[in-house]
Amino acid sequence: MTTAETDLKALMLAGLGGDGAAYRTLLDRLSRHLRAYFAGRLSRAGRPATDSEDLVQEALLAIHTNRHTYEPSEPFTPWVHAIARYKLIDHLRRSRTPGVHLSIEDSEAIVAENDDRAGAESALDLNKLLDRLPDKMRRAIRCVKIEGLSVAEAARRCGMTESAVKVNVHRGLKTLSRSIASGRQP
Repeated sequence: MTTAETDLKALMLAGLGGDGAAYRTLLDRLSRHLRAYFAGRLSRAGRPATDSEDLVQEALLAIHTNRHTYEPSEPFTPWVHAIARYKLIDHLRRSRTPGVHLSIEDSEAIVAENDDRAGAESALDLNKLLDRLPDKMRRAIRCVKIEGLSVAEAARRCGMTESAVKVNVHRGLKTLSRSIASGRQP
């Protein structure tokens, strides 16, 4: 096991055990790793690196809301990379970038089992987090990030301009990330 794996896993386990400071440190370190991961993959896909910040926020949110699925007896970084990879694939699909080959550094993806109770708890956590946001941000995030609508479709549904949807999604994800990182749990 690498030092990074050992350190990150220890922080995750401490965070799962209720240590807010360890959890904030974990999210901070992960954000740096994810930023580099997404920037590199987006560059290879011919996409602007500016998209990486939104992907970092999405991945951190997914890690937070799915933290209950992490199996402590398994390696931690492949679990994180699997989430990051799926977020990247979703992003590239939404932005209609064809023919991109994505790998995750020979790590095995860990597939977590989702029982109904765990899924319901995640949905409840997500709803509590989203309820903290202003209505426009919440609606934009639900449409674009949860329902998978295009920005144009979300703009029509929410009665906003496309620019307003993009701004609300970006600011909303940033607000959620700060909330999660500060340790304010739903």
